[in-house]
Amino acid sequence: MNPLEPYVPDDFDAFWTEAVAEAERAPLDYRRHPQSDVAGASGTVDLLTFRSITGDTLHGWFAYPDDGPSPAFLWVPPYSRWSMMPNEYGTRPGMCSLSFNFFGESAFHQETYTPARGYFADGLFEPETWVFRRMFQDAVIATRVLEAQIEVDENRIASSGMSQGAGISIWLGAWCKRIKAVAGDMPFLGAMPWVFDQPIRRYPLKELADAIEQTPLGRERALMTLSYFDTMNQATRCAVPTLLTAGLKDPAVRPEQVRAIFQALAAEKKELVELDWGHDWHPTMIERNHNWMLRALK
Repeated sequence: MNPLEPYVPDDFDAFWTEAVAEAERAPLDYRRHPQSDVAGASGTVDLLTFRSITGDTLHGWFAYPDDGPSPAFLWVPPYSRWSMMPNEYGTRPGMCSLSFNFFGESAFHQETYTPARGYFADGLFEPETWVFRRMFQDAVIATRVLEAQIEVDENRIASSGMSQGAGISIWLGAWCKRIKAVAGDMPFLGAMPWVFDQPIRRYPLKELADAIEQTPLGRERALMTLSYFDTMNQATRCAVPTLLTAGLKDPAVRPEQVRAIFQALAAEKKELVELDWGHDWHPTMIERNHNWMLRALK
C-alpha cells in the first residue's frame, strides 16, 4: 500500500452515513444571547448555546453583518480546548460565521495546550468511540444551528478552519449536505500511515504515538480507527469546491500530507496554495479564503 494514497475501509460510507443521521435526528435546541459588549472583527456578535449530540450544552458565538440574508461559514477551531475568537480569521465582511467550543467551555475560553489536557487518544481504539466521531457530529449540529439563523442564506454555507478545523471542514464537505464549499488551511490527520512511518516528536500528535506504545497491537488498532477518519480518505467523498493551504515549513501538518489530501479530493473545483510558512496563521489566508468562499457560494 502506498501510504500517501487513500485506504478507505469497506464500510466507510455506512459508518459516516449513520453518524450523520444521528446528528440530523438530534433535537435542534439552541438559544441566542444578544450582547452589547462583544466586539467582532466584522459585524455584530451574539453568544449562543446549543445542545450537543450527547445532550450537553455547548457554547459559541454567531457573527453577522447588518444586511442579509448573507452567505455564511462554520469556523471550526484548531486542536485544543480553547475557543476560536471572532477575529479577522473567524469572521469575514459580508458573511455570517459561527464557531463553538467542542468541550463545553465558554465561547471565548482561552488556555495554553498541555498534553495533560489533550484528547487525541480518547476512545482511540474503536471508530465508534474515538472522540472525533462525537466532535464531527457536534459540528453537523452546529451547521444546523447556523442554517436556522434568519441572517443566513441557507443555500450558501461553507466550512473553514485551520489544522483540526481544516480537517473537520473537509469531513463536513464530504458528508453534510448544507456545506457547499470548504476553505481549509493546513488540514490535519491526513495520510496517517505515512505519518506513522516518520518520527513523531511533537505534541499534540505525539499523544497518539504515546497511546500506541502503551497498548497491545496499538499501531494496528489505531490505523484501523484512523482509516475511517483520515482526512485523505474523507477527501475522496468531498465533492464541493475546496481550497487548501500547505505550509512548506510546517512541522505539524507536513506538505506531503496536504498534497495527498488534495490529490484525493473528489471535487472538480479545487485549489492548493503552498506557502513558505510554518504551522500558523498567514495574513494572506484572510482575503484568499474570503474570496474563495464568496466565489464558490454564488
